[in-house]
Amino acid sequence: MRLLERFVVRKDHRSTWAAVPVAMLLIAVLAGCSQQQLDGFMPGERGTTDKGDLMMTFWVNSWIILLVVGLITWGLLIWAAVVYRRRRNDTGLPKQMRYHQPMEVFFTVVPIILVAGFFAFTARDQAIVEQNFAADQASAVAGQEVRDVHIEVYGKQWAWDFNYLDVAGSPYDGGVYTQGIQAQEERDENDRLTGEIEYEKLPVLMLPVGANVTLDLKSRDVAHSFWVPDFHYKEDTIPGKTNQYSFVPEREGVYIGKCAELCGEYHSMMLFEVHVVSEAEYNEYIQSLRDAGNVGAVGDEGNRNDNLPGTEAPDFSEHDESK
Repeated sequence: MRLLERFVVRKDHRSTWAAVPVAMLLIAVLAGCSQQQLDGFMPGERGTTDKGDLMMTFWVNSWIILLVVGLITWGLLIWAAVVYRRRRNDTGLPKQMRYHQPMEVFFTVVPIILVAGFFAFTARDQAIVEQNFAADQASAVAGQEVRDVHIEVYGKQWAWDFNYLDVAGSPYDGGVYTQGIQAQEERDENDRLTGEIEYEKLPVLMLPVGANVTLDLKSRDVAHSFWVPDFHYKEDTIPGKTNQYSFVPEREGVYIGKCAELCGEYHSMMLFEVHVVSEAEYNEYIQSLRDAGNVGAVGDEGNRNDNLPGTEAPDFSEHDESK
């Protein structure tokens, strides 16, 4: 009995010491993670927009839960393969079981809980992200009036148009617009394409930092998708339909945008830039468009699908030579 007690004590003692280096290794690995790794390798930084962090947190937490489920699943598979492997002296088939009710209940209930949980959190965060500002209603943060900005975004093969619409409290009247072209490749001294993009020629979406921005997302021809990776947001632009997205850009900088829906031969060249600037710079940009004569908006009248020929047969009665 004493020998057994010594063995048990010694075994527990060894297990404790074995757990110490494992814990230290785990701490070192977690401490060595970069901020990008802690953010689930999502593009951009936290604090870029008011809604981007919400989506990044949901992404990271989802991966943590899925990794835990994966580790448990892999562990059970390896354990079953090792413990119940066929031994050298085994003959015949192992004992067969028709079912194991507790295990079946476990494998049914746990997936239902996981799916229901993911659905609930997805619906909650999506409702927050899709909540739009009232375009004609001023907002206040910390006792200060926040500027409202309303912009129509048109996707087209293979570029972007932006209409800066007039809103209450705007320093300009009537709105202004820009019409973009698809990305252009640089050429070398022998006039050969280098594969590099001339970024200064990309369409630019200008936004004032800290403003309540509402985007009306539309298409002039086929289905596109408005995507700014650093904003952690993507929304389709569908012909004949308007999708809206409201957010607050919180960090000044230049962010690349692109089309995320295969839309034809030059889909990969359908790029644009988002410039988040101070309000003074934003006002100067709007004034520069007014000075250039880009006053008003190029709306649905510029859509390709609204300018196609009809299906009715043409009337040639006026050119009938028999008359």
